[in-house]
Amino acid sequence: MFQKLFSVSRFLLGATLLVCAASSHGACLDNVVLVHGNADSPARWNNTVSTLKSRGYLDSQLFLPNWGSKTNAGANDHNSVNTGVVKSALQAAVASSCTGMIDVIGHSMGVTLAMKAINELAYAGRVNSFIGVAGAQHGLNSCGVYPFNVASPTCGANGLSIDSPLIQSVRGKRYGAKMYSIKSWIDEIVCIGSCYVYGSHTSNVDSQNASYDYALGHFGLATSTTSKQSDLIMN
Repeated sequence: MFQKLFSVSRFLLGATLLVCAASSHGACLDNVVLVHGNADSPARWNNTVSTLKSRGYLDSQLFLPNWGSKTNAGANDHNSVNTGVVKSALQAAVASSCTGMIDVIGHSMGVTLAMKAINELAYAGRVNSFIGVAGAQHGLNSCGVYPFNVASPTCGANGLSIDSPLIQSVRGKRYGAKMYSIKSWIDEIVCIGSCYVYGSHTSNVDSQNASYDYALGHFGLATSTTSKQSDLIMN
């Protein structure tokens, strides 16, 4: 009888330790890469990080690459240095993912930068959900049309002018099993001149599963849609 009780007690202790270990390591969820926009910083994602952590994510499951100049937005483009920072984050996220998959959320220029990085790594098959928040996959009217674009790197061949080589390279491709956009028709950055490029809101992601519109400004789209962002990567 004593031996039987001892065995039961040992089993319960072992089960308790397994539960505690699982809790300390977090649930097995896709790692998430959060790519900020032009001249911004990872802090733009503070609200998203808080929401994801409230839903079971650990800090170790969230990857926030920090790219580009913070003082000269016009000098930033999709060059190899900036793309390399994002590629390193994607590679680290995949390498440590317990599911073998990742989710990617980009804001503003971080959307197209993430697209370029995924293309170069051939990682579309590694991404479960890709979310473009206030991006410009079709280019920016404020940059003009390549090659008659505003004379800055951000609007140049490797930037966001309409029909630039960069914009051409990210059009019509897959960036994950599911793709979404979060956008606004009152976006004070993306919609200068017009939100439309060739008849589509430039924040739409080609072949997207769904798009969600909010009456928010450019930065509010990143900081005030965190529940939707979380819903989309956890569905």
